[in-house]
Formats: sequence, C-alpha cells, structure tokens
Amino acid sequence: MAATLAASLGIAAAARADGFTLTSPDIPEGGTIQNEQVFNSFGCTGQNISPRLAWSGAPANTKSYALTIYDPDAPTGSGFWHWVVFNIPAKTTQLAKNAGDAHHNRLPRGATQSRTDYGIAGYGGPCPPPGDKPHHYIITLHALDVDKLPLNKDTTAAVVGFNLHFHTIASATLTGLYGR
Repeated sequence: MAATLAASLGIAAAARADGFTLTSPDIPEGGTIQNEQVFNSFGCTGQNISPRLAWSGAPANTKSYALTIYDPDAPTGSGFWHWVVFNIPAKTTQLAKNAGDAHHNRLPRGATQSRTDYGIAGYGGPCPPPGDKPHHYIITLHALDVDKLPLNKDTTAAVVGFNLHFHTIASATLTGLYGR
C-alpha cells in the first residue's frame, strides 16, 4: 500500500509539473480542514460537506476522471478512504461544494460514488481519533484513459484503486490536515 501511495504521489508531482493542478477554495494546500468538511458521527460534529474542487491542465487524451480522498494516517493498518468517485466526464473541470452528498444528485451526469471505508457511498469527512496528531487527507484527481470504469456504487475503494492503477495517465493532488 505504501509503495502504491508513493507511486501515486510521484505521478502527481510529475503531472503538476506539466500543469495539471487541483485546487479548492475550501481546503488550501497543506491547510487545516474546516468543520464544514468534517464528518458528523463517530464523535465528530462537523457538517460533512464535501469541498468545492477545481482542476485544469489535464492531458489532452483524458477520457474521464476519478477522485479519491485518502487518510494514510488512520490507525487501521491500511489507511482510510473518505471519498471515491469515478466516471466523471472528461469535459468536467470542477465539483461543486457538497457534490458528495449521496442523497442528492449533485455530481456530473454519469459520475458514480462508491463505498468508502465508512461502508457507504458518498463523501465522508475527516474524523480522526481524539488526541492523534493531525492526519493528512490526500485528495487525488486521476485523469483516465477510459471513458468509464466497469464498476458500480457497491465497489470497494480497493477495487477502484486497482482499476485506477491501470488507467491513470496523470494525477494531481491536494492535501489538507485535520486533528482533534
């Protein structure tokens, strides 16, 4: 897992050097994630609103995108997946704030949210254990070489990641921090 994450981060650095960038007015790079994005359960009292995200500079041959939010610091032995979205159309350049609400249809047409480590599809914000050092929440946008991944909303993050490994042509990352 660590090797895969390191490889993904290496791809992101190379893509960023070529101009593929991911930004958010809600989460500055290396900044603290606000209560609006924090989970509202497991002892956390946030609003669980996914951040607004925007990107530019994707490779010309991008056919679709996938987005993941991953916490490598979670005390699970394998990290924690907070949001998994795939089949985002190639013409898309942003996701609106709260696009991750699984009860409302706020994603671009055709995009699919699959299961997170909370066990449900949709955005699940940060909620690290009390007293832990701030965790890193790595938001990664993958530019893909296929129009659609043959997956559905019940697909686990690991299976989505397996598919992303074979279809990512570039990626861009943004990392926010949160602790309590």
